[in-house]
Amino acid sequence: MDTAAIVASFRGKTATIGVIGLGYVGLPLALTFAGKGFPTVGFDVDPVKIADLAAQRSYLGHIPDSAIAEAETFSSTTDFTRLADMAAIIICVPTPLEHGSTEPDMTYVVKSTEVVAKYLRAGQLVVLESTTYPGTTREVMKPILEAGGLKSGRDFLLAYSPEREDPGNPDFGTARIPKVVGGDGAEALTAAVAMYDQVVVRTVPVSSVDVAEAVKITENMFRAVNIALVNELKVVYARMGIDVWEVIDAAKSKPFGFMPFYPGPGWGGHCIPIDPFYLSWRARQFGVESRFVELAGDINTNMPGYVIAALESALMERFGKTLSGARILLLGVAYKKNVDDTRESPAYRLIEDLEAKGATTDFYDPHVPAIPRTREHGSLAGRRSIEWDAALLASYDAALVCTDHDAVDYNTLARACPLVVDTRNAMKNSPEWRDKVVKA
Repeated sequence: MDTAAIVASFRGKTATIGVIGLGYVGLPLALTFAGKGFPTVGFDVDPVKIADLAAQRSYLGHIPDSAIAEAETFSSTTDFTRLADMAAIIICVPTPLEHGSTEPDMTYVVKSTEVVAKYLRAGQLVVLESTTYPGTTREVMKPILEAGGLKSGRDFLLAYSPEREDPGNPDFGTARIPKVVGGDGAEALTAAVAMYDQVVVRTVPVSSVDVAEAVKITENMFRAVNIALVNELKVVYARMGIDVWEVIDAAKSKPFGFMPFYPGPGWGGHCIPIDPFYLSWRARQFGVESRFVELAGDINTNMPGYVIAALESALMERFGKTLSGARILLLGVAYKKNVDDTRESPAYRLIEDLEAKGATTDFYDPHVPAIPRTREHGSLAGRRSIEWDAALLASYDAALVCTDHDAVDYNTLARACPLVVDTRNAMKNSPEWRDKVVKA
């Protein structure tokens, strides 16, 4: 294996890059490589995605159709035999929890690696970008790839580089986010750094794939723990009659030693609700308790229950109503503002739990016209957003703000609805409606 030639092909942008999984991570990454001049092929098992891309249509709200049209060196396919023609193969597939449990589900990583192994040839670089626990690349992927006789470091190169996508963030697209890279050996690290050097603002090499995997888990655990902290403070301060959002806004005036995080109705997105359980599961394999991590998971997981209790209390106190028979409008089912990404959205739990208590629920989301199918909340698939109409808004007993999209007219919402339960401080700029708003 001629590592120098592999590195030269990356630096000269003659190497063909293959990206497996064209979702929120894989598609932006593939378009970034193509935008930098690399011949790039995207692989996905979903023929609908491939058809959309062939027609230059984007299925992700934060990626315009024009981005696909402008990617002249990009193509996509369901034909995985073409993996043999790739100089580098980057895997960007989901890493969820097992259905009904808190243990890692490595099905997508394993199946993707098995497909890569089938077409693996000498001289290729294989990189995993999926968020996962330390040890995955070395213990799960490497044996599968080596089962055919080729050896990592001798015949092919293996690396891990965690995705750091933030869908909808206008300031930090894929190319502007530094890339952490860990290799299974020095040559793999050199090749992977040479590849990513051509497309991102900066690469950050680390000593091993395990360290790179731990970096991603650490970044997400930092967020998960701090979100849990402010969610717990929200509950504590509410009992004291103190507005946690006002506290945070004042605290962030300190120019050092404080970073603002904000509470919400629960946690969402692919990484934050998953990673604490990946880390605690892995820690138990080493006989270590991760009590802080597990506590953060418990606090954030219980937030939907706190929100529903606040809604139920407000309905009873103001109108003498219970949730049974109440009509509730959820504002926003995306997991964060201004995107169409609903992965692990707390809105799903809220809908199911409200309906279990006898409420009738609808939702409005300017970015999500219909709820997509998910493993955990399949019964909600296909439900459609209501039309934004003041008369219709007035027919609900309460509106529950789950996602603070900028495209929503909150004054109209408050004017029409008799009660607004606000989990995101979305009504902060509408003080005239203060009497109608309950923060939760």
